[in-house]
Amino acid sequence: MTIGTKLQQTVASAEGVAADLKTFALDTDNQQAKQMYNQLAQNMDSVVQQLKSREDQVMQEEPQYKQQ
Repeated sequence: MTIGTKLQQTVASAEGVAADLKTFALDTDNQQAKQMYNQLAQNMDSVVQQLKSREDQVMQEEPQYKQQ
């Protein structure tokens, strides 16, 4: 498994976590919990963006990782 593939899988997992956190925020009536879930979701969105940025760098630096 290439680093490019691992990064793609990690991005997908992180996006899934962010989506779950957003769902938790919508599903709760507890305002403190809602705020916590939304903050964590924002943090995960930031992580996703950083991972995507690194993935783009890898794809540019290492042509063998580019998808055909």
